[in-house]
Amino acid sequence: MGVPDILVVEDDRAIRDMLNFVLAQHRFNIIESNDAESAQQRILQKPPNLILLDWMLPGQSGIDFAQQLRADPNTRDIPIIMITAKGEEIDKVSGLNSGADDYITKPFSPRELIARIKAVLRRGAHTDDQEVVAISGLTLNRSLHQVKAHGHPLDLGPTEFKLLHFLMQHPERVYGRDQLLDRVWGRDVFVEERTVDVCVRRLRKTLEPHGFDKFVETIRGVGYRFSANPS
Repeated sequence: MGVPDILVVEDDRAIRDMLNFVLAQHRFNIIESNDAESAQQRILQKPPNLILLDWMLPGQSGIDFAQQLRADPNTRDIPIIMITAKGEEIDKVSGLNSGADDYITKPFSPRELIARIKAVLRRGAHTDDQEVVAISGLTLNRSLHQVKAHGHPLDLGPTEFKLLHFLMQHPERVYGRDQLLDRVWGRDVFVEERTVDVCVRRLRKTLEPHGFDKFVETIRGVGYRFSANPS
């Protein structure tokens, strides 16, 4: 990857200027937008490497816009960091459930912002050895970013895809939340262990219509595993 393009979607001019200043210091290319509609036009012109998305936008909210991006095959793989003044746990869960890869609460330090951006970009650049993994009718093709259940394509977000890929490559092995954060999200990532639970719920919801949700097992007090013979 060359110099990453960062799309900043923020309606507050002062905050947008601050974000632009910090990003420019770290040599990111910056694309600006103050609402979801203009952000969509910027994305159509040139998809960014990452989106910094404010929760409270005029017109369409950041939450709704994130869900729209995740529903579109052309934009579902673009990493999103949600920026908001809402710091309660339920708000963080809502942000992650919308499809955001990470969540940062105002006020935040420039150092934290850059660390989160770099961590999310590293996740997107992470690769594993096996291009194609197939277990009991569930097939994942990493190079095509494609998952099929008995031949039927499934629509997974980028983080759920990486989680499923990792678990399918290590069937029957139990991983704790901290291990999954390290192996799937990346080292030195600034997200909570609860993020793993949210991602697992989204993954199971997609797998459920085809009966594969049961393959992602919760091992109480330990973590999760992918089992081809669920109990």
